[in-house]
Amino acid sequence: MPRAQLEIAMRFPYDTRQRPSLSPTLRANGRQHMATALVDSGADVNVLPWSAGISLGCVWQPNKATIRVAGIAQGAAMPVLLSADFGDIQGATLAFAWCQADSVPLVLGQTNFFKEFDICFFKSRNEFQIVRRAA
Repeated sequence: MPRAQLEIAMRFPYDTRQRPSLSPTLRANGRQHMATALVDSGADVNVLPWSAGISLGCVWQPNKATIRVAGIAQGAAMPVLLSADFGDIQGATLAFAWCQADSVPLVLGQTNFFKEFDICFFKSRNEFQIVRRAA
């Protein structure tokens, strides 16, 4: 019988007058980038602004497949895989739509933040919890 993996749960304050956010450390190409990200269950994909990708050493490749992004991040985006740390939760691999604009926020959306983590909101306590999905 396989051994159960220990789940790491972390709670964060949640101001109900604002959108929930996290401050992940993103890693790629031997570099790291810290930023505030919106936790958005209504977003289809994770979104990475242009300057965040540049600071992580990402290179725009026009011949690579592009993603058409709608909503606040309208336009072309390129898929990139990054490692993300959320406090004690380390090394989550997240796929982002890297946009050619800085007018978009860093967003954690359905693909694939909400597939890698269970997110629970506790409005009465003004906090939310993330739990990494067991492998």
